[in-house]
Amino acid sequence: MESTGGPYLNTAAVTSPVGIARLLQMTFGCTTFSLVAHQGGFSAAYGTFCMFVWTFCFAITVFIITCEFTHLHSCLSISWGNFTAAFAMLATLMSVTAAVIYPLYFVQLGCYPIGCEVRDFRIAASVFAGLLFVAYAVEVFLTRAKPGQVTSYMATVSGLLKIVQAFVACIIFGALVNDSQYGKYVATQWCVAVYSFCFVVTVVVVAFSVTGKTATLWFPFERSVVVYTFGAVLLYVSAAVVWPVFCFDSKYGSPRRPGLCAKGKCPWDSQLVIAVFTYINLLLYVVDLAYSQRIRFVSHL
Repeated sequence: MESTGGPYLNTAAVTSPVGIARLLQMTFGCTTFSLVAHQGGFSAAYGTFCMFVWTFCFAITVFIITCEFTHLHSCLSISWGNFTAAFAMLATLMSVTAAVIYPLYFVQLGCYPIGCEVRDFRIAASVFAGLLFVAYAVEVFLTRAKPGQVTSYMATVSGLLKIVQAFVACIIFGALVNDSQYGKYVATQWCVAVYSFCFVVTVVVVAFSVTGKTATLWFPFERSVVVYTFGAVLLYVSAAVVWPVFCFDSKYGSPRRPGLCAKGKCPWDSQLVIAVFTYINLLLYVVDLAYSQRIRFVSHL
């Protein structure tokens, strides 16, 4: 009896441009964390973060390739197109962060005191970490929505920006917990509430898109996202005004970095990082608002 269900294996999953990019991601990721684990070495929170990024991205990439090659993704109750687009953007951001952090903290030109062999392994790992970032960026470029194309929401500019907004918010949270003294004033606590609210809602939007549940909601999801984005712009405008005033105005904070502030443990440094990324996220939400009014959501792709 001949099967009429088509081929069991999807060879395009590994032969198409996107498939080749994913195979390179798997190769570069495995090579990177293998070099670090074998001889390069890592330590402290920075090294642990880099290893997590490389192993996490490798595992999810293998899962995606396996599911697409065997058609198993059709059995999953998620929007596969939204999931792969969201992961590609997230992996791009995480991999570029690790590609910057690892050589910054672990690579040196001289052999002393780690030895030339360890140094060479760390340099090689840094090179492959950079190639890993390029491979994920290529996938984002290949799968992004083209003008006039019907595609998954997470593949659109607005959808990709949601991932970037959440990632930037995580950087802000990291700086907040690093002795930023945000509890000193009610105004700075308001800013923390803004960051938290926008982060949570953005994650919810991504979650509904990835799970493909937007069509089951009792309210128009696409309009609600546009309204939320407009509200997020207003909230971030308030934070972009309030945070610098209460951190860098001479009446409430310090316009210059205190001379006796220890490097890496200075509240002023954390406050500066938060201010910079507040303006970055404000810009991202403004761009998101401009694009979100011109797209239609597709939850089932």
